[in-house]
Amino acid sequence: MKKIPYGRQWIDSKDIKEVVKVLKTDWLTQGLKVAEFEKKLAEYCKAEYAVAVSSGTAALHLACIVAGIKQRDEVITTPLTFVATANAIVYCGGKPVFVDVEKDTLNIDPKEIEKKITKKTKAIVPVDFAGHPCDLCEIKKIAKKHNLLIIEDAAQALGSEYSPPHQKFGVGVKKKIGSFADITIFSFHPVKTITMGEGGAVLTNKKDFYEKLKILRHHGIVKNSGKGGWYYEIENPGYNYRLTDFQCVLGISQIKKIDKFIKKRREIAVKYNEAFKDIKEIITPAEKKYVKSAWHIYPIQLCLEKLNVDRKKIFETLQKQGIGVQVHHMLIHLFPFYQKKFGYKKGDFPIAERYYQRALTLPLFPKMTDKEVDKVINVVKKVIKRYQK
Repeated sequence: MKKIPYGRQWIDSKDIKEVVKVLKTDWLTQGLKVAEFEKKLAEYCKAEYAVAVSSGTAALHLACIVAGIKQRDEVITTPLTFVATANAIVYCGGKPVFVDVEKDTLNIDPKEIEKKITKKTKAIVPVDFAGHPCDLCEIKKIAKKHNLLIIEDAAQALGSEYSPPHQKFGVGVKKKIGSFADITIFSFHPVKTITMGEGGAVLTNKKDFYEKLKILRHHGIVKNSGKGGWYYEIENPGYNYRLTDFQCVLGISQIKKIDKFIKKRREIAVKYNEAFKDIKEIITPAEKKYVKSAWHIYPIQLCLEKLNVDRKKIFETLQKQGIGVQVHHMLIHLFPFYQKKFGYKKGDFPIAERYYQRALTLPLFPKMTDKEVDKVINVVKKVIKRYQK
Protein backbone atom coordinates (compact mmCIF):
# COMPACT_ATOMS: atom_id res chain seq x y z
CA MET A 1 0.00 0.00 0.00
CA LYS A 2 1.42 3.35 -1.04
CA LYS A 3 1.29 5.82 1.83
CA ILE A 4 0.05 9.39 1.29
CA PRO A 5 2.62 11.61 3.05
CA TYR A 6 1.56 14.63 5.10
CA GLY A 7 3.52 16.84 2.70
CA ARG A 8 5.86 16.66 -0.26
CA GLN A 9 7.45 18.79 -2.97
CA TRP A 10 6.19 19.32 -6.51
CA ILE A 11 9.11 19.49 -8.92
CA ASP A 12 8.26 19.28 -12.61
CA SER A 13 10.24 18.95 -15.85
CA LYS A 14 10.64 22.74 -16.18
CA ASP A 15 12.25 22.92 -12.74
CA ILE A 16 14.62 20.09 -13.62
CA LYS A 17 15.51 21.66 -16.98
CA GLU A 18 16.48 24.94 -15.28
CA VAL A 19 18.66 23.16 -12.72
CA VAL A 20 20.41 21.09 -15.41
CA LYS A 21 21.24 24.28 -17.34
CA VAL A 22 23.03 25.71 -14.29
CA LEU A 23 24.83 22.42 -13.62
CA LYS A 24 26.36 22.73 -17.09
CA THR A 25 27.80 26.19 -16.38
CA ASP A 26 30.94 27.22 -14.52
CA TRP A 27 28.97 28.78 -11.65
CA LEU A 28 27.53 26.27 -9.19
CA THR A 29 27.72 28.65 -6.25
CA GLN A 30 28.22 32.38 -5.56
CA GLY A 31 26.99 33.17 -9.06
CA LEU A 32 24.30 35.38 -10.54
CA LYS A 33 21.36 33.06 -9.82
CA VAL A 34 21.57 33.74 -6.09
CA ALA A 35 21.07 37.48 -6.58
CA GLU A 36 18.33 36.83 -9.14
CA PHE A 37 16.45 34.60 -6.72
CA GLU A 38 16.78 37.17 -3.93
CA LYS A 39 15.43 39.90 -6.18
CA LYS A 40 12.41 37.84 -7.28
CA LEU A 41 11.61 36.76 -3.72
CA ALA A 42 11.80 40.33 -2.40
CA GLU A 43 9.58 41.53 -5.26
CA TYR A 44 7.01 38.81 -4.58
CA CYS A 45 6.83 39.69 -0.88
CA LYS A 46 7.07 43.47 -1.45
CA ALA A 47 10.16 43.68 0.75
CA GLU A 48 13.20 45.87 0.08
CA TYR A 49 15.84 43.21 0.57
CA ALA A 50 16.21 39.42 0.64
CA VAL A 51 19.27 37.36 1.55
CA ALA A 52 19.28 33.68 0.59
CA VAL A 53 20.92 31.26 3.02
CA SER A 54 21.43 27.53 3.43
CA SER A 55 18.36 26.75 5.55
CA GLY A 56 15.47 28.23 7.49
CA THR A 57 17.46 27.59 10.66
CA ALA A 58 20.41 29.55 9.27
CA ALA A 59 17.96 32.36 8.44
CA LEU A 60 16.70 32.41 12.03
CA HIS A 61 20.22 32.36 13.42
CA LEU A 62 21.39 35.30 11.28
CA ALA A 63 18.18 37.19 12.04
CA CYS A 64 18.89 36.90 15.75
CA ILE A 65 22.48 38.04 15.28
CA VAL A 66 21.62 41.18 13.28
CA ALA A 67 18.85 41.92 15.80
CA GLY A 68 21.60 42.10 18.41
CA ILE A 69 20.56 39.11 20.52
CA LYS A 70 23.37 38.30 22.94
CA GLN A 71 24.14 36.71 26.30
CA ARG A 72 21.32 37.07 28.87
CA ASP A 73 18.97 38.82 26.44
CA GLU A 74 15.38 37.59 26.51
CA VAL A 75 13.35 36.91 23.38
CA ILE A 76 9.61 36.24 23.54
CA THR A 77 8.27 33.47 21.35
CA THR A 78 5.89 30.49 21.29
CA PRO A 79 6.52 26.93 22.46
CA LEU A 80 4.35 25.65 19.58
CA THR A 81 6.87 25.72 16.74
CA PHE A 82 9.72 23.69 15.31
CA VAL A 83 12.66 23.72 17.71
CA ALA A 84 14.82 25.81 15.34
CA THR A 85 12.90 28.93 16.40
CA ALA A 86 14.14 28.66 19.97
CA ASN A 87 17.50 27.10 19.15
CA ALA A 88 18.48 30.17 17.11
CA ILE A 89 17.96 32.35 20.19
CA VAL A 90 20.04 29.96 22.28
CA TYR A 91 22.86 29.98 19.67
CA CYS A 92 23.24 33.70 20.42
CA GLY A 93 23.27 33.18 24.17
CA GLY A 94 19.72 34.47 24.62
CA LYS A 95 16.85 33.03 26.61
CA PRO A 96 13.63 32.02 24.81
CA VAL A 97 10.76 33.32 26.91
CA PHE A 98 7.71 31.31 25.88
CA VAL A 99 4.12 32.52 26.10
CA ASP A 100 0.92 30.63 25.42
CA VAL A 101 -1.01 30.59 22.15
CA GLU A 102 -4.47 31.62 21.04
CA LYS A 103 -7.02 28.82 21.25
CA ASP A 104 -8.30 29.24 17.68
CA THR A 105 -5.31 30.22 15.50
CA LEU A 106 -2.70 28.53 17.74
CA ASN A 107 -0.47 31.54 17.11
CA ILE A 108 1.30 33.43 19.87
CA ASP A 109 -1.25 35.33 22.00
CA PRO A 110 -0.52 39.10 21.92
CA LYS A 111 -2.26 39.53 25.29
CA GLU A 112 0.29 37.19 26.86
CA ILE A 113 3.32 38.86 25.28
CA GLU A 114 3.17 42.06 27.30
CA LYS A 115 3.00 40.12 30.56
CA LYS A 116 6.45 38.65 29.92
CA ILE A 117 8.31 41.80 28.86
CA THR A 118 11.19 42.77 31.17
CA LYS A 119 14.23 45.06 30.99
CA LYS A 120 16.09 42.14 29.41
CA THR A 121 13.62 41.66 26.55
CA LYS A 122 15.21 42.39 23.19
CA ALA A 123 12.81 41.03 20.57
CA ILE A 124 9.59 39.17 19.81
CA VAL A 125 9.59 36.16 17.49
CA PRO A 126 6.02 35.39 16.38
CA VAL A 127 5.56 32.18 14.37
CA ASP A 128 2.94 31.91 11.63
CA PHE A 129 1.75 28.46 12.66
CA ALA A 130 0.57 26.22 9.80
CA GLY A 131 0.85 29.21 7.44
CA HIS A 132 -1.71 31.35 9.31
CA PRO A 133 -0.20 34.81 9.94
CA CYS A 134 -0.08 36.07 13.50
CA ASP A 135 -1.95 39.18 14.63
CA LEU A 136 0.92 41.34 13.43
CA CYS A 137 -0.73 44.71 14.09
CA GLU A 138 -1.20 43.95 17.77
CA ILE A 139 2.31 42.58 18.05
CA LYS A 140 3.75 45.68 16.33
CA LYS A 141 1.91 47.94 18.79
CA ILE A 142 3.49 46.09 21.69
CA ALA A 143 6.93 46.12 20.06
CA LYS A 144 6.74 49.85 19.38
CA LYS A 145 5.60 50.60 22.93
CA HIS A 146 8.56 48.74 24.42
CA ASN A 147 11.12 49.49 21.68
CA LEU A 148 11.50 45.84 20.65
CA LEU A 149 12.38 44.26 17.32
CA ILE A 150 10.09 41.75 15.58
CA ILE A 151 11.59 38.71 13.88
CA GLU A 152 8.73 36.96 12.11
CA ASP A 153 9.26 33.22 11.72
CA ALA A 154 7.27 32.76 8.52
CA ALA A 155 8.95 29.46 7.60
CA GLN A 156 5.49 28.00 7.01
CA ALA A 157 3.87 31.10 5.53
CA LEU A 158 5.45 32.03 2.20
CA GLY A 159 2.58 33.32 0.07
CA SER A 160 0.24 33.87 3.03
CA GLU A 161 -1.44 37.26 3.25
CA TYR A 162 -2.34 39.59 6.11
CA SER A 163 -4.55 42.64 6.14
CA PRO A 164 -3.99 45.28 8.82
CA PRO A 165 -7.37 46.35 10.22
CA HIS A 166 -8.60 49.60 8.67
CA GLN A 167 -9.63 52.18 11.26
CA LYS A 168 -12.96 52.91 9.56
CA PHE A 169 -13.75 49.89 7.45
CA GLY A 170 -12.44 46.89 9.38
CA VAL A 171 -10.28 44.48 7.42
CA GLY A 172 -8.04 46.23 4.91
CA VAL A 173 -6.30 45.06 1.74
CA LYS A 174 -4.39 41.81 2.23
CA LYS A 175 -0.66 41.94 1.57
CA LYS A 176 1.92 39.18 1.26
CA ILE A 177 3.82 38.20 4.38
CA GLY A 178 7.44 39.32 4.19
CA SER A 179 7.49 43.07 4.80
CA PHE A 180 5.49 43.59 8.01
CA ALA A 181 8.17 42.72 10.57
CA ASP A 182 11.65 44.19 11.06
CA ILE A 183 12.98 40.84 9.85
CA THR A 184 11.08 37.94 8.27
CA ILE A 185 12.46 34.47 7.59
CA PHE A 186 11.32 31.76 5.19
CA SER A 187 12.22 28.10 4.67
CA PHE A 188 12.43 26.15 1.41
CA HIS A 189 12.41 22.62 2.82
CA PRO A 190 10.56 20.12 0.54
CA VAL A 191 7.28 20.33 2.50
CA LYS A 192 7.13 24.14 2.41
CA THR A 193 5.29 26.37 -0.11
CA ILE A 194 8.19 26.12 -2.56
CA THR A 195 11.34 24.05 -2.28
CA MET A 196 14.99 24.26 -3.17
CA GLY A 197 15.83 20.95 -1.44
CA GLU A 198 16.98 22.95 1.55
CA GLY A 199 17.41 26.67 1.93
CA GLY A 200 16.06 29.74 3.61
CA ALA A 201 15.91 33.50 3.28
CA VAL A 202 15.92 36.58 5.46
CA LEU A 203 13.82 39.55 4.32
CA THR A 204 14.02 43.08 5.70
CA ASN A 205 13.37 46.70 4.78
CA LYS A 206 16.38 47.86 6.77
CA LYS A 207 19.50 48.41 4.67
CA ASP A 208 21.91 48.11 7.62
CA PHE A 209 20.47 44.68 8.46
CA TYR A 210 20.76 43.68 4.80
CA GLU A 211 24.43 44.61 4.59
CA LYS A 212 25.24 42.73 7.82
CA LEU A 213 23.34 39.64 6.65
CA LYS A 214 25.32 39.42 3.41
CA ILE A 215 28.61 39.54 5.32
CA LEU A 216 27.56 37.09 8.02
CA ARG A 217 26.43 34.38 5.58
CA HIS A 218 29.89 34.42 3.96
CA HIS A 219 32.24 33.88 6.93
CA GLY A 220 32.20 37.56 7.90
CA ILE A 221 34.37 38.42 4.90
CA VAL A 222 34.70 42.13 4.02
CA LYS A 223 36.50 42.86 0.74
CA ASN A 224 39.10 45.61 0.44
CA SER A 225 40.10 45.84 -3.22
CA GLY A 226 42.37 48.80 -2.53
CA LYS A 227 44.86 46.39 -0.98
CA GLY A 228 44.64 43.88 -3.82
CA GLY A 229 42.03 41.83 -5.66
CA TRP A 230 42.64 38.89 -3.33
CA TYR A 231 42.49 40.84 -0.09
CA TYR A 232 39.73 40.63 2.50
CA GLU A 233 39.28 41.20 6.22
CA ILE A 234 37.25 39.63 9.01
CA GLU A 235 35.80 42.25 11.33
CA ASN A 236 33.44 39.77 13.00
CA PRO A 237 33.41 36.00 12.41
CA GLY A 238 30.53 34.84 10.24
CA TYR A 239 29.27 31.52 8.92
CA ASN A 240 29.20 29.44 5.77
CA TYR A 241 25.47 29.85 5.23
CA ARG A 242 25.66 30.36 1.46
CA LEU A 243 23.15 28.84 -0.96
CA THR A 244 24.12 27.34 -4.32
CA ASP A 245 23.18 28.62 -7.77
CA PHE A 246 21.46 25.38 -8.73
CA GLN A 247 19.29 25.60 -5.62
CA CYS A 248 18.47 29.22 -6.38
CA VAL A 249 17.56 28.53 -10.01
CA LEU A 250 15.16 25.88 -8.71
CA GLY A 251 13.75 28.55 -6.41
CA ILE A 252 13.37 30.98 -9.32
CA SER A 253 11.41 28.35 -11.23
CA GLN A 254 9.28 27.50 -8.19
CA ILE A 255 8.43 31.15 -7.41
CA LYS A 256 6.51 31.28 -10.69
CA LYS A 257 4.18 28.59 -9.30
CA ILE A 258 3.63 29.83 -5.73
CA ASP A 259 0.11 31.12 -6.35
CA LYS A 260 -0.83 27.92 -8.19
CA PHE A 261 0.48 25.83 -5.29
CA ILE A 262 -1.40 27.89 -2.71
CA LYS A 263 -4.61 27.78 -4.72
CA LYS A 264 -4.49 23.97 -4.63
CA ARG A 265 -3.62 23.91 -0.93
CA ARG A 266 -6.58 26.14 -0.17
CA GLU A 267 -8.93 24.00 -2.27
CA ILE A 268 -7.91 20.91 -0.29
CA ALA A 269 -8.37 22.76 3.02
CA VAL A 270 -11.88 23.81 1.99
CA LYS A 271 -12.70 20.22 1.08
CA TYR A 272 -11.44 18.98 4.46
CA ASN A 273 -13.36 21.70 6.29
CA GLU A 274 -16.57 20.68 4.58
CA ALA A 275 -16.01 16.96 5.11
CA PHE A 276 -15.23 17.21 8.83
CA LYS A 277 -17.43 20.13 9.93
CA ASP A 278 -20.18 17.94 11.40
CA ILE A 279 -17.93 15.34 13.04
CA LYS A 280 -18.08 16.11 16.74
CA GLU A 281 -14.85 14.21 17.44
CA ILE A 282 -12.80 16.57 15.25
CA ILE A 283 -11.95 20.27 15.58
CA THR A 284 -10.84 21.74 12.25
CA PRO A 285 -8.25 24.56 12.04
CA ALA A 286 -9.37 28.18 11.99
CA GLU A 287 -8.69 30.91 9.44
CA LYS A 288 -9.34 34.50 10.48
CA LYS A 289 -10.95 37.00 8.09
CA TYR A 290 -7.87 39.22 8.18
CA VAL A 291 -5.61 36.55 6.66
CA LYS A 292 -5.29 34.33 3.64
CA SER A 293 -3.37 31.28 4.79
CA ALA A 294 -0.99 29.34 2.57
CA TRP A 295 -2.12 26.22 4.50
CA HIS A 296 1.33 24.75 5.01
CA ILE A 297 -0.28 21.97 7.03
CA TYR A 298 -3.80 20.96 8.04
CA PRO A 299 -3.74 20.25 11.80
CA ILE A 300 -6.95 18.86 13.30
CA GLN A 301 -7.62 18.29 16.99
CA LEU A 302 -9.18 15.09 18.26
CA CYS A 303 -11.84 15.45 20.96
CA LEU A 304 -10.40 12.56 22.94
CA GLU A 305 -13.16 12.71 25.52
CA LYS A 306 -15.52 11.52 22.77
CA LEU A 307 -13.26 8.63 21.69
CA ASN A 308 -12.44 5.36 23.43
CA VAL A 309 -8.75 5.38 22.41
CA ASP A 310 -5.90 7.86 22.69
CA ARG A 311 -4.24 9.94 19.97
CA LYS A 312 -1.42 7.41 19.55
CA LYS A 313 -3.88 4.68 18.58
CA ILE A 314 -5.61 6.93 16.02
CA PHE A 315 -2.19 7.93 14.63
CA GLU A 316 -1.03 4.33 14.26
CA THR A 317 -4.32 3.15 12.75
CA LEU A 318 -4.26 5.87 10.09
CA GLN A 319 -0.62 5.15 9.30
CA LYS A 320 -1.40 1.46 8.79
CA GLN A 321 -4.15 2.40 6.36
CA GLY A 322 -1.82 4.47 4.21
CA ILE A 323 -2.53 7.94 5.62
CA GLY A 324 0.81 9.53 6.52
CA VAL A 325 -0.39 11.67 9.40
CA GLN A 326 2.08 13.61 11.54
CA VAL A 327 2.03 15.77 14.69
CA HIS A 328 3.02 19.46 14.54
CA HIS A 329 4.77 20.34 16.74
CA MET A 330 6.47 18.82 19.75
CA LEU A 331 6.32 21.53 22.43
CA ILE A 332 9.74 23.09 22.97
CA HIS A 333 9.32 23.82 26.67
CA LEU A 334 8.88 20.10 27.34
CA PHE A 335 12.22 19.10 25.80
CA PRO A 336 14.80 18.09 28.46
CA PHE A 337 17.29 20.77 27.44
CA TYR A 338 14.80 23.62 27.84
CA GLN A 339 13.52 22.26 31.13
CA LYS A 340 17.00 21.86 32.61
CA LYS A 341 18.46 25.06 31.17
CA PHE A 342 15.54 27.44 31.69
CA GLY A 343 13.28 25.72 34.23
CA TYR A 344 10.23 25.17 32.05
CA LYS A 345 7.81 22.44 33.08
CA LYS A 346 4.60 20.72 32.08
CA GLY A 347 1.59 22.92 32.81
CA ASP A 348 3.31 26.22 31.98
CA PHE A 349 1.31 26.77 28.77
CA PRO A 350 -2.05 24.99 29.08
CA ILE A 351 -3.56 25.99 25.71
CA ALA A 352 -0.52 24.86 23.73
CA GLU A 353 -0.31 21.67 25.80
CA ARG A 354 -3.98 20.83 25.33
CA TYR A 355 -3.59 21.33 21.59
CA TYR A 356 -0.49 19.11 21.44
CA GLN A 357 -2.20 16.26 23.28
CA ARG A 358 -4.95 16.20 20.64
CA ALA A 359 -3.12 17.30 17.49
CA LEU A 360 -2.96 15.34 14.26
CA THR A 361 -1.75 16.71 10.92
CA LEU A 362 -3.52 15.35 7.83
CA PRO A 363 -1.85 15.13 4.39
CA LEU A 364 -2.00 18.36 2.40
CA PHE A 365 0.25 19.24 -0.52
CA PRO A 366 -0.42 20.72 -3.98
CA LYS A 367 0.37 17.52 -5.89
CA MET A 368 -2.36 15.59 -4.07
CA THR A 369 -4.90 14.10 -6.44
CA ASP A 370 -8.64 14.27 -5.85
CA LYS A 371 -8.53 10.52 -5.28
CA GLU A 372 -5.93 10.93 -2.54
CA VAL A 373 -7.90 13.72 -0.85
CA ASP A 374 -11.03 11.57 -0.93
CA LYS A 375 -9.11 8.64 0.51
CA VAL A 376 -7.87 10.74 3.44
CA ILE A 377 -11.41 11.94 4.15
CA ASN A 378 -12.97 8.48 3.93
CA VAL A 379 -10.32 6.73 6.01
CA VAL A 380 -10.36 9.41 8.72
CA LYS A 381 -14.15 9.20 8.94
CA LYS A 382 -14.08 5.40 9.20
CA VAL A 383 -11.38 5.38 11.87
CA ILE A 384 -13.12 8.04 13.95
CA LYS A 385 -16.41 6.12 13.68
CA ARG A 386 -14.70 2.91 14.76
CA TYR A 387 -13.39 4.47 17.94
CA GLN A 388 -16.41 6.57 18.92
CA LYS A 389 -17.64 6.17 22.48
